[in-house]
Amino acid sequence: MKIEKNQSRVIKDAIGRILLYLASAISVMMLVVIIGFVFVKGLPGINLNFLVRQWQDKTTFINVELKNTEDDNLSDSYIASLGAYVEQDAEGNFSITKLEKSSPLKDAKNLKGSMYEIKVDDVITKVVSKNSKDMTLEELNKEINDAAMGGETLKVKVTRPGGGIKPMLISTVYIILLSLGIAAPVGVLSALYLTEYAKKGKILTVIQFAIQMLAGIPSIIYGLFGMLVFVQMLKMQYSVLAGALTLSILLLPTIISTTSEALKAIPKGYRESSLGLGATKLQTNFKVVLPNALPGILVAIILSIGRIVGESAALIWTAGTIAQVPTALTGNTAGAATLTTKLYQLLKEEGDISSACSIAVVIIVLIWVLNIISKWITRRFTVKN
Repeated sequence: MKIEKNQSRVIKDAIGRILLYLASAISVMMLVVIIGFVFVKGLPGINLNFLVRQWQDKTTFINVELKNTEDDNLSDSYIASLGAYVEQDAEGNFSITKLEKSSPLKDAKNLKGSMYEIKVDDVITKVVSKNSKDMTLEELNKEINDAAMGGETLKVKVTRPGGGIKPMLISTVYIILLSLGIAAPVGVLSALYLTEYAKKGKILTVIQFAIQMLAGIPSIIYGLFGMLVFVQMLKMQYSVLAGALTLSILLLPTIISTTSEALKAIPKGYRESSLGLGATKLQTNFKVVLPNALPGILVAIILSIGRIVGESAALIWTAGTIAQVPTALTGNTAGAATLTTKLYQLLKEEGDISSACSIAVVIIVLIWVLNIISKWITRRFTVKN
């Protein structure tokens, strides 16, 4: 009988181990397949221009004070009066490939008289009233040099190529910093109150139940609330501040719950020792309890960062979907699309899977980098304390 029981136990243990290994293998396989698909589709589209350029092309008329320089070699790609090298593309436009330090294009001004420095890769599409597509490189060079000889100020139409995610990348960082700046202090202090000060009873039970309920509400509901309250009632319009305030409310349940568990894990002996040495309860909480709970608090912040970066539904209705770098917290210039909202647009409206996967790769790398930074901060604070 004992032998049969032992054999049965061994068989059950073996089956249990096989199931554990199988479940782990399936989980890892799914993760590898998903991330692998995203990277295979997205990596070819990632380059420096993709990271640093604006999303949309920007066309500007500029005035240039030309250098009066004689240049007999009109067929060369170098235009002496502009101090620039140009190259004609397949569509007939002239792309600037190199600029001299003294190039007058660096001191160009737009039609409002503001400085507008021309950069490498900018495209000249019109000179005076002539389209560059109708000109050869030799004709362009002659046109500009003739204007320089006559002492004229040249009017040029320049297009700055887009196709980059710079606005969405900056907007995402803004949203992360603003949301955490609002939600983290409120969430940590709320958790501290509920754990260390609030008396056990029905009121505390109701509050904890409400926090759990808020954690399960779909993000689109938060987006609807943010649109009605922040965008319309408080007249913030579509803005990074409206989006950050909405996300801060969305993050509070996660931060409060995780921080509360971290605070409860601190041994009572720490508190009793501090109080026994004459410290007040406030001093004990801020100098003993919170520092020792810091790793758990950082876990809450890491989870919040991932939630912010991956959120789209709540931001579409509060921060907007305009691919621009916000120049204010509220108002017409404060609306901004984040990486996830732009990814959603590319898939939903344009069906551009390659660009969407490229943005997904950036999101994955961004979360990875932010996690490394958070863990480094955790180790630094843990060592100090």
